This record gives sequence, structure tokens and C-alpha cells, in this order.
Amino acid sequence: MDTATFFMLNFNAHNLLNSISLPRFKFTSMLSVFLAAGFALPVLADEEVNVYSARKEALIKPMLDRFEEESGVTVNLITGSADALLRRLQVEGEYSPADIFITVDAGRLHRAKEAGVLQPFQTANIDKLVPAHLRDSDDYWYSLSQRSRTIFYAKDRVDVTQLSSYEALADEQWKGRICVRSSGNIYNQSLVSSMIEVNGEDATQGWVKGLMSNLARPPFGGDTDLLKAVATGVCDITIANTYYFGRMMKSDNATDKLVAEKVGVFWANQAASDRGVHMNVSGAGITAASVNKDSAIKLIEFLLSDEAQTWYADVNNEYPVVEGIAPPINLASFGDFRADTISLTKLGDNNLKAVKIMDMAGWK
Repeated sequence: MDTATFFMLNFNAHNLLNSISLPRFKFTSMLSVFLAAGFALPVLADEEVNVYSARKEALIKPMLDRFEEESGVTVNLITGSADALLRRLQVEGEYSPADIFITVDAGRLHRAKEAGVLQPFQTANIDKLVPAHLRDSDDYWYSLSQRSRTIFYAKDRVDVTQLSSYEALADEQWKGRICVRSSGNIYNQSLVSSMIEVNGEDATQGWVKGLMSNLARPPFGGDTDLLKAVATGVCDITIANTYYFGRMMKSDNATDKLVAEKVGVFWANQAASDRGVHMNVSGAGITAASVNKDSAIKLIEFLLSDEAQTWYADVNNEYPVVEGIAPPINLASFGDFRADTISLTKLGDNNLKAVKIMDMAGWK
């Protein structure tokens, strides 16, 4: 059986196993029986690298194709939701064909680390390219791109001089004027985690209560829905990731363009004494089961190259991780800002505290 065939059979088999919720120990036992019966699992060649990606194929495959052209290393790509891919890595365990796991949000990367599906790795080149606060403190994952989760406002109904910080969104003046998505959203959890790190748990719980008291309606939708709600007058203020807004700016859809015209970006927490706007990332780690570690490292280094960083940021409407590379033109139009440099490892460390605080404060 060649490697490509095995990879596809593995993909189909695990879809079936996941669909019937087969416990991990039973799956491992089945593999043991499979091996004992005389069937050998092929060792994947070192000139290959297998990628599980929570980024959609169109948002990453062209760069993987370029890597193939330049390196001669074959890249096999499987895409899916972040949570589904993480569950799959856990079920597959040591038999997983995956070498690299790519996903969004430091909180999810932390979950993968805690689940034991990643292994630490380090090279002088990667350490030079990725700032210390944008990688795992134990070298289990590294950022590939950045996005800000900041404040968006209705240009015709909000005096921008009244905006200042995330904390100020709990003020009385915003009562009945704010929209947010649910507390189950990892992006919101990571924002609250960052506030716990800076302000402490008690102050953060007070802030969440104040924010909830200022909602125009209960939490709903995704970031795009929230931006549309601001544009159509459902609310005046929301918190969203910049890449959603960047996507709407570049859209061919007339409604999206109209939303982008009516909504403004405000960089939160920019006062000289403040920490800067909250940032999060997409990132990559090498799986614990990887048999192609050298090729995996080559691919991650390629995704941090000037060419890949420029393309990746432009297509995903995000900011480069590597310093000195200009942001996409549409994001540059948002203006300069100072970013929070909190270690993103803290977003994962504080996640359970954040979820508890959000629940206690009524953020549903």
C-alpha cells in the first residue's frame, strides 16, 4: 500500500469511527489486532508532510503548493473544523498520520498541547522570526499570523472620542448599545483570559457583568453577524476580529461593502499607560505522532518566509507575525496601533478561569 492510499484510507476510516463515537482505547485495540494479523502500517517517507488544517483549503493550499515546488516535499492536506481535527488527533493517537496541526486562536493551540497531541520543537531560525510572546513558552506551537479582536462602531451614531478601552464598554453610557457573540466562542474566551492576566479575576468579573448589562440583545451569531448588526442599527458597538472586517472590505458582495462603509474600527487600550489592543493568532504545531518531523519543520519555516507571510496575511486578511513585513493594504487603512505583548501562553493558562467568570456573570 503506498503512502497516499494509506493516508486516504486512514481519513475515511476515522470519519467512520468518529461517527459512531468509538472510544479511543477500543480504536487503539483495533489497531493492535490489525498489526497482529500481519498487516503493516507503512512508514511515511521523509519527503512527505501531512497537514491537518483548520484553515480552509483556499486559505492555505496555494502556499503549500509553493512549498512543494521549492522543496520537493509532498504535502498531503486534510481540512476541517478545529475541534473536530483535535478530536481526531486524540483518537488516532500514536497512529496518526498527521505531522502538523494548524489552527486558529492561542486557546485552541493550548488545548492541543494539553491534550498531548503536540511535541515541542525549536530551531534558531524559527526563534528568530517569531517573537517570544507569539509562541508557546514550552515551544509546542508557533504563530503564523495575527488578528486583533477590537472595538467596531457605527460611524453615524457613535462619537469616536467617547471610545477608549475594553474596560470602558462596561460604562453606563453604552447601556443597550452593545452586541457580542456567545461565551462559548474561543475568541471571546481568549479576550477575557487576557484581561484576567492584566486586571485580575475580580476586576474582570466586574467588567463582564457591566458588559452584559449594556447589551442591546442577548449574545448571538458570529463576528460577521455582529458587524452587520452594527451597520443596520441593532446595536452601536461590537467586539470582533479584524480579519472579518477586512474580508467584508474586499468582498464583491454589495451588502458586505455597505457594512464596511458604515462601520469603523477603533483600536482599544491605546493610552500611553495602557497595554495595547488584544491580539490573537493562527499557529502551527508538530504532532506527537509525526514521523516526518524534519519536513514539518521545513514547512513551518517556509510559512514564516517573507513570501509566505505576505501572501498568507493578504489572503486571510491578517497581520504578519514576522516583524518588518507590511500588513495587507486594506488592513493598513485601519491605521497604526500598539499591540498587547502579553504572552499568548497565558490565554490558554487562563481559559478555564475565563469560562467560569463568563458563566457566573451571565454571559451565555
